[in-house]
Amino acid sequence: MQPRLDLDFDLEPQRLPAFLDAVLAAAEERPLIVDSFCCQGGATLGYGLAGLDSHPRGFYVVGIDIDPQPRYCGPAFIRGDALAVLAAMTPWIRRHVLFVHASPPCQGYSDTQVLRGRDHPKLIGPVRELLTGTGVPWVIENVPGARAHMNSPVVLCGTMFGHKTYRDRWFESGGGLVLDQPHHPRHDLPITQMGRPRRVGQMAHYVGNFSGVAEARNDLGVPTMNRDGIRECIPPSYARWVGLRAAAQFLPRTQAGAAA
Repeated sequence: MQPRLDLDFDLEPQRLPAFLDAVLAAAEERPLIVDSFCCQGGATLGYGLAGLDSHPRGFYVVGIDIDPQPRYCGPAFIRGDALAVLAAMTPWIRRHVLFVHASPPCQGYSDTQVLRGRDHPKLIGPVRELLTGTGVPWVIENVPGARAHMNSPVVLCGTMFGHKTYRDRWFESGGGLVLDQPHHPRHDLPITQMGRPRRVGQMAHYVGNFSGVAEARNDLGVPTMNRDGIRECIPPSYARWVGLRAAAQFLPRTQAGAAA
């Protein structure tokens, strides 16, 4: 396995062109995906799985996050403000990238944070403007409280993928990408109380100082994540679902034949 490519954009923005040249060389003509606001890489894992299903050599995913993220699981990582990095990368994205994913911070849209009176930035609008300017397909993901700020989003839920948690997340697509709403099962099972182990017949709640990190890793398919990463992550199954649809719609049919 090749060592991860890393760039600290805040400290060395002048290195971005050389870093992107190194990404192209490492990708070896595999389709490129950018995972912005990536945290520890739940979406990156999912797009990696979609790539294995959709292309003979898989996808190559570049992560961007404001924090260093030593646990990030992808092959290339840029530390820096995602809006600034995406703006600087736009010409390169337009020429080379299949698809861009963005998960802007959810705190500004979280019902819990609003009830506590905390002020957090709402970045969906600025992110949408940047992604639209790239000219490539894209998706924005966020929590249920962000639904009113998103354009015709679809919802994905853990019950759709056999997980032991609901974790509803909303996805707005653009740049020509079309996502149809799958059947959303009812949330009939009770949710485990905060901080308590999940019991049989309950759905887990992987937030706060939740109990059962090992179970959560196994349930979501995120073996290298710690509690902080699990709290923030998109289940890889969600990103795989999105990635398969992006591949089916935008890769040549000879490469996307397995996408569904």
